[in-house]
Amino acid sequence: MSVTIRTEVLEEEAKYYGYFSLMSNLVKDPIDALIVYRAKDVVEKAFGNLKERLALRRPGVSIHANLQGKIFVQYIALIILSQIQKTMREQKLYQGYTLYTLLDELDVIEYFTHAGKRGHWGEVTKKQAKLFQAFEVPSPVHIK
Repeated sequence: MSVTIRTEVLEEEAKYYGYFSLMSNLVKDPIDALIVYRAKDVVEKAFGNLKERLALRRPGVSIHANLQGKIFVQYIALIILSQIQKTMREQKLYQGYTLYTLLDELDVIEYFTHAGKRGHWGEVTKKQAKLFQAFEVPSPVHIK
């Protein structure tokens, strides 16, 4: 078998690199069409977050009311996740974190309780305290 590259065909196609077209029966304005198209990516990522980070791939419930409750809680969690991403953009936290590394950084903070006694927070690092400041959330403990 032999393969021959037809350079004239490649050159003809190369002039379209970096371009794409959007076609719609509903959206007539090209800028509006682009906004709708890019918003689709946000929705797809949100569903990805529901399935992966928020564990909604398999609901694991057998009663319809429980499914409704789980979906409601997941929806609230998705709103919070969207707010976290917005704050990360505004505070330029994506320079040092991805969404998941930021959540993992905060996920290790623990709160301890003992029967009949007042609970207390585990150690909060300086890095974690800076994240609390970026999100305008009071740190659970004072950092020296």
